[in-house]
Amino acid sequence: MAKPIKIGESTTVNLDLDAKDLAILRLLQQNARVTVKEIAAKVHLSTTPVHERIKRMEESGVIKQYATLVDHTKVKKGLMVICYVSLKQHNKNAGAKFIKSIQEMNEVIECYNISGEFDFMLKVVEESMDAYYDFHVNKLSQAENIGHVQSVFVMGIIKQTHMLVH
Repeated sequence: MAKPIKIGESTTVNLDLDAKDLAILRLLQQNARVTVKEIAAKVHLSTTPVHERIKRMEESGVIKQYATLVDHTKVKKGLMVICYVSLKQHNKNAGAKFIKSIQEMNEVIECYNISGEFDFMLKVVEESMDAYYDFHVNKLSQAENIGHVQSVFVMGIIKQTHMLVH
């Protein structure tokens, strides 16, 4: 199994993926628990080359990790909020402190450094509006160097996928 890559970490290895590699990736994206034997049968290779290809893609960072996708509504995280955050100061140290504080907030499941009016976009999940209010007032707004926060409440999910290879 591949080691998880730390966010912000980048691999410099450029791996040329052929049609068989892409087919393997498609199968793993659909079901990360598929066996090497099942993959081998579907891509018309024996198990050894399939295993070697997967290992090579793991080691090069093409495959970052294996994960279970959880329905947020079934684990008492039914409220999803997109938060746009601008910082007061825009220097490396201030940005690093903000990023460190965000990484410690379990309510934040995604964080992107963006361009435009705001500096960051956060995806936050909470149990209820009351829980989000508590998070917003007592955690997010207390983070050092916060300038402005705009919250957008997700009314429904139209498309949500992790499929990068089609």
